[in-house]
Amino acid sequence: MTSKICVIIPAYNTEEMIGPVIGGALKYVEQVLVADDGSTDQTARIAAKAGAEVIFIGENRGKGHALKVLFQRAMDEGYDAVISVDADGQHEPKEIPRFMAAHAKAPDDIIVGSRMDEQSKIPQARYNSMHVARFFISIASNQFIEDTQCGFRLYPMSLIQKMNLTQERYVTESEILMKAGDMGAFITSVRIGAIYGDYVSHFKSVIDVGAITAYVISYLIVKFIIDGVSSNRYFSYSKNNFRDRVSKFKIIDLIFKTAIVLTSLPATFLFWLLFVFPPPFIKNNYASIRKLNCGYFKITIASNMLPVLLIIGIFEKLSRLAGFRFKYLDEFIKKHYPNLWA
Repeated sequence: MTSKICVIIPAYNTEEMIGPVIGGALKYVEQVLVADDGSTDQTARIAAKAGAEVIFIGENRGKGHALKVLFQRAMDEGYDAVISVDADGQHEPKEIPRFMAAHAKAPDDIIVGSRMDEQSKIPQARYNSMHVARFFISIASNQFIEDTQCGFRLYPMSLIQKMNLTQERYVTESEILMKAGDMGAFITSVRIGAIYGDYVSHFKSVIDVGAITAYVISYLIVKFIIDGVSSNRYFSYSKNNFRDRVSKFKIIDLIFKTAIVLTSLPATFLFWLLFVFPPPFIKNNYASIRKLNCGYFKITIASNMLPVLLIIGIFEKLSRLAGFRFKYLDEFIKKHYPNLWA
């Protein structure tokens, strides 16, 4: 049976690009839903004129909130799946059929666009952060995901209904992948082009990267605690689990993330010891990691190399200002953040 699919677009001040994006999407689906995230320009008017159904959000709440609003509307209107597309022209609507074809083969999978084959078109600093992010998000998701930071995706609504989405802004997209993979769902990749134009991104490199990092670390620590004391447990996430309940309260969630980040490095050594010397009554703990046959030490090393990564990045940036060009960071990332599933 053919799935009922629409395109969803979170939009904030994208009046220059949103019209062509909607027009392109409507060549492949019957409906486009746009969440106007408190735009102060003509985004909503242009979106409606282009043929989209526009949902107005009174104030700017961020991409994560807009996605949750769009998911709910799509469910209310009876859609089986949605394809999320960015409003700024970073995604080519003509690639939508690739997602639909992949969905026809695997209707229960999340389908994620991968730009990693076009490294030359991606700013190197951005590519490096994508490379490191996919290492940790893949571990949390129990599978290798080629491009964890791409927002061009197909989401089955039945899967979204099985999770609580508690995070905001750009963290939500990482949250979805980790929770989906950590409850047994598959995440499939399709090749797409990498487009980095002159548009102004609303992604704040320091704030948003920091927020994603804090959540991923806090999620992994909880997962590793559960997996470490459980026998033959391959998937840790269930709706309304401990991590979800903490996230319901913003202040408590912030305190929890801060405490976890500050203690995460020594904690990784404790998890390694629990992996190497499990008590006799905890058989096959860390089951999902043991399946990789790579040991836990690579994860321990990668985690503890994060401060070194930051130091090398700062050093290279300062050296460029002084007229020197060092490229230690690229090789460092390749060495310490590999594809553990390869």
